[in-house]
Amino acid sequence: MLFMIVLAVFLLANTTPSHETGDFTYNSFRSANLSLDGLATLTGNGLLKLTNGTKQKVGHAFYPDPITFKNSSDGAVHSFSTTFVFAIIPEHPDLGGPGFTFVVAPRREFPGAQPSYHFGLFNETNDGNATNHIFAVEFGKIQNSEIHDINGNHVGIDVNGLDSVKSSPAGYTANNIQGFRNLSLSSGKAMQVWVDYDGMQKQIRVTVAPVNVDKPNTSLLSLSFNLSPIFKETMYVGFSSSTGLLLASNYILGWSFKVNGQAHRLDLSQLPRLPHMKKKQKSIPLTTGLPFICLFFLSILVFAVAYAIRKRRKFAEVLEDWERDYSPQRFKYKDLYVATKGFRDQELLGTGGFGKVYKGVLPTSKTEIAVKRVSHESRQGMRQFIAEIVSIGRLRHRNIVTLLGYCRRKGELLLVYDYMPNGSLDKYLYNQPKVILSWTQRFRVIKGVAYGLSYLHEGWEQVVIHRDIKASNILLDSELNGRLGDFGLARLYDHGTDPQTTHVVGTLGYLAPENTRTARATTSTDVFAFGAFLLEVACGRRPIEARGEEDVILVDWVFSCWDKGDILEARDPNLGVDFVAKEVELVLQLGLLCSHSEPTARPSMRHVVQYLEGDLAMQELSSLGVSKSGLTFAYHEGFSKSTMSNPPFATSSVANSLLSGGR
Repeated sequence: MLFMIVLAVFLLANTTPSHETGDFTYNSFRSANLSLDGLATLTGNGLLKLTNGTKQKVGHAFYPDPITFKNSSDGAVHSFSTTFVFAIIPEHPDLGGPGFTFVVAPRREFPGAQPSYHFGLFNETNDGNATNHIFAVEFGKIQNSEIHDINGNHVGIDVNGLDSVKSSPAGYTANNIQGFRNLSLSSGKAMQVWVDYDGMQKQIRVTVAPVNVDKPNTSLLSLSFNLSPIFKETMYVGFSSSTGLLLASNYILGWSFKVNGQAHRLDLSQLPRLPHMKKKQKSIPLTTGLPFICLFFLSILVFAVAYAIRKRRKFAEVLEDWERDYSPQRFKYKDLYVATKGFRDQELLGTGGFGKVYKGVLPTSKTEIAVKRVSHESRQGMRQFIAEIVSIGRLRHRNIVTLLGYCRRKGELLLVYDYMPNGSLDKYLYNQPKVILSWTQRFRVIKGVAYGLSYLHEGWEQVVIHRDIKASNILLDSELNGRLGDFGLARLYDHGTDPQTTHVVGTLGYLAPENTRTARATTSTDVFAFGAFLLEVACGRRPIEARGEEDVILVDWVFSCWDKGDILEARDPNLGVDFVAKEVELVLQLGLLCSHSEPTARPSMRHVVQYLEGDLAMQELSSLGVSKSGLTFAYHEGFSKSTMSNPPFATSSVANSLLSGGR
């Protein structure tokens, strides 16, 4: 009976699995009893070879027995430590391979695991799954953005998936020597790794160094992490690797592991020798075809130099010594050429008598601009003209389009302005516009232009005469605010001095009668043009329109409406009934007042602003001297309509007081 009891106890003891305490050391794998799977093999000289030259395969090598990692009482994971020496020898030295992992897992088999960057542990379905219960330290040679790899040469701590909890470029900090030193994992040289877990502090540390360097005091990776929810009571420890399209042989030279203590030091003198790394083979085509390659690159160099010279000539600019003072306002032609995409027709905004205007985007600042190309074949007066352009570029007002600068090249002058996304005002007034501005919007534009012109006349350090005020030169910003633009004809003079001009410039329908006699532009001639602008905005008609065989003069028609007591009849019929009668009447009367043939009878722009804002009451036109005779003038001898570029217009009593010149 006693014999039977002893036999039963003996059999029971032999059928119950014995869980290893986890303490082993391999200074060589020549006689090691490991559980190998896939590509993993033991070489004759004692190396553990995880992968070979076969593509898209996996290799596993595990200590054969499960190891107890947890206390049965509180379920906390014991402290453990491991150290091993490895080497990665790539088939192609410049490319490397997928790498390998040290792994702690609840099993030695991984059904469905994929090769390459999955390391033979996971697949696309279970990657990141909490039921994996896998802890791994990866040595990666591929950068995969999908799993947030930091580079193609890194060490990472993985928990249940490929997306590392923490990672770092491979390297180390030697003791007593400052500075981080990089390591190439696929250099073919042996390196030693230490992985330590402190069960009390719940701290993971990973350290890497060349095999001939003592363990650094500073870890490469340090992570506070409790492994208790990850580990089961018993787990397997080992290595997992795989191959992809890039091939490499991953070797483990020695391995030591211990639970509840420091892993034993490896005897480096007993480690097996690594196979020699393949040397780069010289390319036969490279050696035999080197002269042809040199000739090819020489041809490319000659072509590049010729192209650079041609390109430099293409973008050559005229730059004289006196222009160096204006360098902040001078644009490079190349920048404007790139900004407007070579001044192609698709970027053309409009064409006038003085040039074409293109939309552009500056390549560096991405600022939207408008570039006006003006011919300047004559060099006479160019220095003064540029000086005035630079001065005008200093104007800053919310109702004035900023002149950013200029560029001069060969026979061209390019003026650079702020880009106005809604274009010019005239396209909202004539030719059955797609968008009709309401009276509120028109009145806001009128007041904005008045403020801008008042600033030019009185608000700046010098008097600026625009000389070409009309609807097509009023630009609208993104909020449909009116901005006075196109300073191509503007002139400057000091306050209190007499402006000097030599010839008549402007647009037919906007030129004051005294222009034809004196050829002198003044603030009063700007006011006259502003009066014509007021009438065209309120009436939705051009100052001069062809009607059959005769031309209809807008100021003539508005005056006739006022003369018969119904000035509102002149308003734009597109306004319908949605307008403020007092404001429309004010604008029409102010337009007639500004169109007076006598300069002294016209209001200043400061008074115009006061009228529009209601700060100054508008008197009866008759009391201000506006009459049929007051809007009449005779052409100066030697200056007739035949000198204009536009067709002749009817010489009615009011028409003779209108503008001359044009484009």
